[in-house]
Amino acid sequence: MPRYFIELSYKGTRYSGFQTQENALTVQEEVEKAFAVLHREPVQLTGSSRTDAGVHAKQNYFHFNFDRPVHPQFVYKMNAILPPDIVIHRVLETGPEAHARFDALSRVYEYSLYHFKDPFLADRAYYFPYRINLERMQEAAALLMQYTDFTSFSKRNTQVKTFQCRILLSEWVKREQCLVYRVEANRFLRGMVRGLTGTMLRVGTGKLSLDDFAAIIEARDCTRADFSVPAHGLTLLQVKYNNLPV
Repeated sequence: MPRYFIELSYKGTRYSGFQTQENALTVQEEVEKAFAVLHREPVQLTGSSRTDAGVHAKQNYFHFNFDRPVHPQFVYKMNAILPPDIVIHRVLETGPEAHARFDALSRVYEYSLYHFKDPFLADRAYYFPYRINLERMQEAAALLMQYTDFTSFSKRNTQVKTFQCRILLSEWVKREQCLVYRVEANRFLRGMVRGLTGTMLRVGTGKLSLDDFAAIIEARDCTRADFSVPAHGLTLLQVKYNNLPV
């Protein structure tokens, strides 16, 4: 049976996450509903990355199997049906073994902060009006690349079999009015980017030393990390594959 990938973006404010949940509005549910309207039959989607409630995505993917060609105006028609905070960019036919989640080489996330009150950033960045030592934050970000076990930065009640992650990029950058934490890894744990960001902010504000930060990583204890930064500052920026055209 032919398999297809859907590339999409969404603003996560209204949604209880990416993946379908009982009695909750999700991105997957909205896309599946739109597909059923367009093709007059249901489809089951498999996502590449499970973003949490309130988290945004500039690029994410689903795959699905469908035993007939998709509508020739699939992208246009789907976007006409979908709510304005979800947009389909393209649909690609792939090989039958391609998998949106397991074939992904890495994911790139960004967490954005801003220091001066700005109503145009309020729903997609975290207002943090405190003095930050950026040099210490960069040192903390670089330190993460020396580790592979991120148990301390995984929220409880997760069903993963391993807490091993390979971080490929970890840095803070200034972008217009925002300070942005940019991180790329082969996989992420539940709540991991927010845990990393919140804990590094404690380093940047002088509440933790770099030695304290390293001790939290090595403790493998999620009660010692800070997950308090809000979801709306987090964006899944990119999912990377070897076998998909740009």
